[in-house]
Amino acid sequence: MQGIEIPSLSLIALAVTQALIMLALAPVYTGISRVIRAKMHSRQGPGIWQDYRDLFKLLRRQDVAPHPSGIVFAIAPWVLIIAMLMIAMALPAVTNHSPFPFAGDVITDIYLFAIFRFFFTLAGLDSGSMFASLGSSRELTLGVLVEPTLMLSIFTVALITDTSDLGLISTTLASQSWAFPIATIVSGVACAFVVFVEMGKLPFDIAEAEQELQEGPLTEYSGSSLGLMKIAFGLKQMVVVQLFLSIFVPFGKADHLGLLALLVAAFWLLVKLLVCFVLASVIENAMARVRYVKTHRLTWVGFGVAVAGFLLYLLGL
Repeated sequence: MQGIEIPSLSLIALAVTQALIMLALAPVYTGISRVIRAKMHSRQGPGIWQDYRDLFKLLRRQDVAPHPSGIVFAIAPWVLIIAMLMIAMALPAVTNHSPFPFAGDVITDIYLFAIFRFFFTLAGLDSGSMFASLGSSRELTLGVLVEPTLMLSIFTVALITDTSDLGLISTTLASQSWAFPIATIVSGVACAFVVFVEMGKLPFDIAEAEQELQEGPLTEYSGSSLGLMKIAFGLKQMVVVQLFLSIFVPFGKADHLGLLALLVAAFWLLVKLLVCFVLASVIENAMARVRYVKTHRLTWVGFGVAVAGFLLYLLGL
């Protein structure tokens, strides 16, 4: 079995830098989504920088934890952020190779996403709140419905490129003609559907459920812990979109580690992220909210598209 190549110091620096930049820019893109929502609802709404102000206020406040809560409730925000930072470091964001190959395998990244959802739901259960427990079961149900679609769509592309390494998948799809173009496009559509769900867009909004009575696992969080939770969810949106872009839109990246090439690649990355967030926000606010118990009808459609992509691969299309 071929071992994992030890990254150079320049690649490690690139991995850390791109993860921190994603962390810093996440409130900008979530702020853009809030602005688009307000404009489509004919409201004044908050500004693009409002998320920074909200996070700054929350991080300065004291935590108030419920009495039944334990260690899981306390460490969950940090676990969520660390899991997303690990994926952010591994993504071939501005180069066609993963700068952090230790976490650059799609199987590893899927497990990290599972850890994120597991600790988020477990934190709700650990709070001892009935409403948080309801939100946890809601989040787990959503994971059961969408994760098979994500795995099947990505594994189909891994079979097409004959590798599960994100960097090699990106390089193959960027530099060669697609061997199975129809299967790749259909799998990309299925993956885009999952990205929309994981971004917490309506009707698959995150367990805050602002329009409902219960607020999900975030019910008992306050102060700096709530701020960290919001940072984690903003970073997750950036990461899932970038995962989709790294696999299915691997264009405009630097072919070497030169400063100018990296800056140009970073510019195109920010443009692609902006396009994805704007499209997701427009689609979200153009549809009506549906009952949560009926969301499985939509997720089955996404899974059917992923199955179709896999069958097209088997047919050589």
